[in-house]
Amino acid sequence: MDKDKATAGKNYSQDIFEIRSMMEKSSRFMALSGLSGVMAGVYALIAAYISYQIFYFSDEIIYESLTYREVSANVIKLFLVALSTLILAVGTGFLLSYRRARRNGQKMWDAAARRMLINFSIPLATGGIFVLIMFFKGAIGLLAPATLIFYGLALVNGSKYTYSDIRQLGLLEILLGLLSCYFIGYGLLFWTIGFGVLHIIYGGVMYFKYER
Repeated sequence: MDKDKATAGKNYSQDIFEIRSMMEKSSRFMALSGLSGVMAGVYALIAAYISYQIFYFSDEIIYESLTYREVSANVIKLFLVALSTLILAVGTGFLLSYRRARRNGQKMWDAAARRMLINFSIPLATGGIFVLIMFFKGAIGLLAPATLIFYGLALVNGSKYTYSDIRQLGLLEILLGLLSCYFIGYGLLFWTIGFGVLHIIYGGVMYFKYER
């Protein structure tokens, strides 16, 4: 009798665990592809190299006269590089996540995906506006740190609705951003580490952890 009770209790605990696991998965966006993180990191490394060429191999001073809002051609190039990198990263992330969702029989766009996107977008959009304001005010040295910090905050905020690993990546991005604030002048290096190297590492970890 005692053995039967112990077996029943064990089965009951297992059932509760499975129910909790199903509820947790249903409340999280689980179609996020680790390979999209790797590709985003590769795009960021390419963008960092192009930016380095623009910054350090130009005969022209990039910020000619912020007082009169005269934006040089090189700064426009940098914005185009950043925009292209963003479009490539988002597009690749969507395509790879969509492919993974179809392969696993999951919905790409559900309540969990909407919650993740909203919570991710609020800090990111705020950071984008903040960076633009700093740019036009001439606070050039803080642009790279600000992008890292606000991106990290967006990851932490959105991680509640997807893999918990994203939270750790977000905290590292914030740390890099704070260090970049202290070591002014090395923003491109910290940006490369944060958006390039860390994305590749964490994307690879997530791929082998959840997709293999």
